[in-house]
Amino acid sequence: MLPAAGPSAAQTCALVLGAAVLLQSLCVAVTFLYFTNELKQLRETYSKSGIACLTGEELGNFIQNLDVVETEEREADPCWQVKWQLGKLIKKMMSRSYEENISAVNAERALTFSNGNEQPPQNPAYRIAAHLTGNSNKKSSVAPHNSSPRRGSGQKISSWESSRKGHSFLYNVELRNGELVVPKTGFYYIYSQTYFRFRENENEDSDLLAQIRNPKQLVQYVYKLTNYPEPILLMKSARTSCWSKKAEYGLYSIYQGGVFQLKRDDRIFVSVSNGDIVDMDKEASFFGAFLIS
Repeated sequence: MLPAAGPSAAQTCALVLGAAVLLQSLCVAVTFLYFTNELKQLRETYSKSGIACLTGEELGNFIQNLDVVETEEREADPCWQVKWQLGKLIKKMMSRSYEENISAVNAERALTFSNGNEQPPQNPAYRIAAHLTGNSNKKSSVAPHNSSPRRGSGQKISSWESSRKGHSFLYNVELRNGELVVPKTGFYYIYSQTYFRFRENENEDSDLLAQIRNPKQLVQYVYKLTNYPEPILLMKSARTSCWSKKAEYGLYSIYQGGVFQLKRDDRIFVSVSNGDIVDMDKEASFFGAFLIS
C-alpha cells in the first residue's frame, strides 16, 4: 500500500492566505470601533466645553459672577474668554438701555411740567367741589321775580342746603345768597336739576286752578356773575307742561350740565320760571360744580 498523501502546497497556501485575510478583517473592525468611540467622546467633550458653555444656567451664573478675580483654572478653560467677552457685552447693553429709559422718562416729565397749561399734580386733599340740595323746610327758597339786570331772567333759587346734611357738601367753595363763589381759575363742570310739582288743592279757586293747568313753559337758567354789569347766561333748558284735568298733580324735572371756564371770584347761580311750583326736595332739586383742570 502507498502511504497517505499530506495536504498539498497549494492547499496550505490557501489556508494561510484565508487566515491572514480573516485576521486583517478582524483588526480593521476593531480599529474602526476604537476610532468611532474616540470620535464620539471627542464630540461630546467639544459640545460640553464649546457650545454648551454659552447656554443654560452656566452662562447665567457666569454673568452674575463676572467680576470675580481671574484664576489659572479659569484661564485654562477653552471657552472662558468667549464667555467673559459675551458677559461684558450683555452687561454693557443692559446698562445703556437702562440709562436711555431713565433719561427719556425724566425728559418727558420736565417737558410736561414746563408747559404753561400743565401743572404738577396737586395735593388730593385740596379739592374744589360743591353739591347743593334743595331744602323743603325753608320757606321762600325761590326769590320773587326781580327785574334787576344783575339777576337775569326768572327767579333765583336763593336757599340751598349746604351744611353736609344728606348729600350736600362744600369743599373749598363758598356759598353766598344762593351763589357759588369760584375760588380758582379753571375749567369747571356745572350741573343743575329743578323739580317742578303741581298738586291740586281743593280750597283753591277753580279759576286759579284752570290758569295753572294751562300749558306753560318751565325754564331753568344757569348764570355767571362777573365784573360785567349783567349776568352771563351759561345754560338754559325748557319744556312745555300740560297737566291733565283728571290728574291730581303733575311732575316735571329739568336737568342740564356742561363744562365752562370760570375765573376766580366769579359767581354762579340758578334761576327758574314759575317758582311757585318748584319742589325743593333734596333728592330732586340740586345744584353743583367741581374743578376739572
